[in-house]
Amino acid sequence: MRLVWLLIPLTFFGLTACSPVQTLNTLTPLVGLRVATNLAYGESTRQQLDLYSPAEPQTVPVVVFIHGGSWTGGSKDDYKFVGESLARAGYLTAVISYRLAPEFRYPEYVRDAALAVRWVRDNARRYGGDPARIFVVGHSAGAFNALEVVMNERWLREAGVPVTSISGVVGLAGPYDYDFRNFPSRNAFPEAALPESVLPSRHVRADPPPTLLLVAARDQVVAPENGRKMLAALERANADVQLNVIENADHYTIVGGLSTRLSFINPVRTRVLDFLQRYS
Repeated sequence: MRLVWLLIPLTFFGLTACSPVQTLNTLTPLVGLRVATNLAYGESTRQQLDLYSPAEPQTVPVVVFIHGGSWTGGSKDDYKFVGESLARAGYLTAVISYRLAPEFRYPEYVRDAALAVRWVRDNARRYGGDPARIFVVGHSAGAFNALEVVMNERWLREAGVPVTSISGVVGLAGPYDYDFRNFPSRNAFPEAALPESVLPSRHVRADPPPTLLLVAARDQVVAPENGRKMLAALERANADVQLNVIENADHYTIVGGLSTRLSFINPVRTRVLDFLQRYS
């Protein structure tokens, strides 16, 4: 198990047939859960999600999880361990893929998040979920997508989803407030875009839902300052928000800690589950 932990950071530099993410997923048993894969929430092959639920769900809360990958990579298939972990805790969990940059730049991947939320809301009862208790969780670029789709009321409104459907949002190591024009990730945004036109920290609505921001103390990919700036923006809107700094975690082990198999490496799983339970 220690080998898996140490190898986690390598997964995000390129997946291989024996990548640590695949190893972690192989070590993640789905016994006792119900899983439905490749459910379409849109017309693109990237607009699909996998659903994980307890074997006998009885109107349980719902989580929509959005993966990272600098908006140019990653897939729902890499995060079976997240679906398993949250389903074991009693949540109907949708792990989604979305269309990728540079072909699909902001706001297309955010629109995909809104479409996925709409699909989950429309179909939750069929799978034992409660459409009135939906949480959105994301890591890295997925945390940007999660905060943007929830805080900027435009996207849910366009998708026909009442903003009141969202009970809370969790961001892990998200790039919420940075000048993307100075980074390779600029290819995920329109060429003429300015930070104020796309950043979640600039789009906080008047009635934001409860929010949990987790940042990794040793993050060398997304500066923890992003979390502090997002916190300040939410506090200005009088949001119910908390920021937790996860010591001894980096950009990758912060999401690895969501796994039931790796929950011993940091308190991320406990912090997330405490938040979900509090607002369910």
